[in-house]
Amino acid sequence: MNSKELIKIAAEACDNKKADNIVVMDMENVSLIADYFLICHGNTERQVEAIAREVKEKAEENEIEVKRMEGLDQSRWILIDLDDVICHIFHKEERSYYNLERLWGDAPVLPLDQVLTFSKEG
Repeated sequence: MNSKELIKIAAEACDNKKADNIVVMDMENVSLIADYFLICHGNTERQVEAIAREVKEKAEENEIEVKRMEGLDQSRWILIDLDDVICHIFHKEERSYYNLERLWGDAPVLPLDQVLTFSKEG
């Protein structure tokens, strides 16, 4: 599975659970960590946890290995490592505090509607 398919699956999972302000950053020419970062937030710990569990579930349904999932115990910042895609699911307060979008400001931001149209060929 290519990284575009992977980010699409993760973005759809976040969207399914009504994640707020879903941002996809193209990290390919910025960092060796991953091809894409997905950053979003929920307004409560319960919503943050539900978003993270949906990402994990959809990944597993598509036979994608979840390399690591951290932060579920407090549900304030959950990181899900899908190898080429790293999902950062924040509680709203933590998102504004850590401001990863500014930290990785050199990375192009992709419109969510574009990401949701990625296909296997693209």
